[in-house]
Amino acid sequence: MKKPPKKLLIAVAAAVVIGAVAAYFLLQPPFRYAGTLEATKVDLSARLAAAIEEVRVREGDRVRRGDVLAVFDCADYKIAARLAHENYDRTLKLSRIGSASAETLDQMRRAKDDADVRLSWCRIEAPIDGTVLSRYHEPGEWVTPGTKVVTVADVRDIWAYIYVPQPRVASLSPGMKLRGHLPELDDREFEGAILKINDEAELEDLMDADEYEEFASGEEEA
Repeated sequence: MKKPPKKLLIAVAAAVVIGAVAAYFLLQPPFRYAGTLEATKVDLSARLAAAIEEVRVREGDRVRRGDVLAVFDCADYKIAARLAHENYDRTLKLSRIGSASAETLDQMRRAKDDADVRLSWCRIEAPIDGTVLSRYHEPGEWVTPGTKVVTVADVRDIWAYIYVPQPRVASLSPGMKLRGHLPELDDREFEGAILKINDEAELEDLMDADEYEEFASGEEEA
């Protein structure tokens, strides 16, 4: 019985649109092995219950860290923040003339800071430079904490997982340079390097026996 293939993690330097994109990696002529390109992705979710007021990006848009991607209708949070600031300012004045204790002032300060934090949740900012992969909701929709609104990915940081038969693993090592090909871009070639080789096989858990045997054997070129 053939040993199951091990998984290799390959870093590739290619500015391409990602997703479920297949790539072929030429490990040792004349064999090719299929893999899937991935990138650093960040799912940006709502942190409060509110209606979406505005979504400022669409799928494919480039964004920079700090850009506002979505804004929520937070009228009640704005009112709460204004009242918290007013209460703090009033308590601060009273404390200066001895009419409010330090404990009361601390309570008002914590309430003000808490209101400011909640108010900051009324918009979603890009945590990284990247590309918008998914936009899940539209203005007017109601969201709750944890609801994904936008997904952003850094397409400059791309890697791929590929599987090779066990006998070929011995000839591979981290740091080895490889060539990759993208069928979606007319078989465009790009350079890559092996980052790591997993100790345990995983692919057999994802395919039935026939699919696994066909995939693990590689594709021989004429």
